[in-house]
Amino acid sequence: MSNLSRKLFVLIVSAVLAGCATKAPPEKPHNLCSVFKEKRGWYKDAKKSNQRWGTPIQIMMAIMYQESSYRHDAQPPRPWFLFIPLPRDSSAYGYPQAQDGTWDQYVREAGGFFSSRKDFGDSIDFIGWYTHKSRKVNGTSLWAADQQYLNYHEGWYGYRKGTHKKKKWLLNTASKVKRRASDYGEQLRRCNL
Repeated sequence: MSNLSRKLFVLIVSAVLAGCATKAPPEKPHNLCSVFKEKRGWYKDAKKSNQRWGTPIQIMMAIMYQESSYRHDAQPPRPWFLFIPLPRDSSAYGYPQAQDGTWDQYVREAGGFFSSRKDFGDSIDFIGWYTHKSRKVNGTSLWAADQQYLNYHEGWYGYRKGTHKKKKWLLNTASKVKRRASDYGEQLRRCNL
């Protein structure tokens, strides 16, 4: 192998490994300043979505953390029968855990043909779009993290029907999202980004 070939090989392997590393979840997901310092482009994407849709950054990020723990390829677990993999219970996928139909609606209305649930910028924009529509459809304040999360989880129609009211576990999760959004907001005010 020539010297040039070795250098080219090392460069390609380094680029592939660097690409894999950028998809790893943040090391300190409980601290929004640390998240944005580690993932440099994320703050810019979150700010862009905030400016486009009006949803506070800390609320979008708290929803995303709850849904995927910032994993780009998150999916619901696959059920098994003996040794046979069965279909997943949901089409939820990626950073926002958006289901196929809702993602398709976002792409048609606001996203663009090449939008991807594995892309952070597209995913945070999706959450901004979804929360903006929750305000339009159900009158939910963009600042009400728990109510926005309930819209997000149950869908606009389910939220309107009150399907969440009989799900204690979901109400507890929504409270957790509200606390995280509050913590994130406090951290964000002290960040030097």
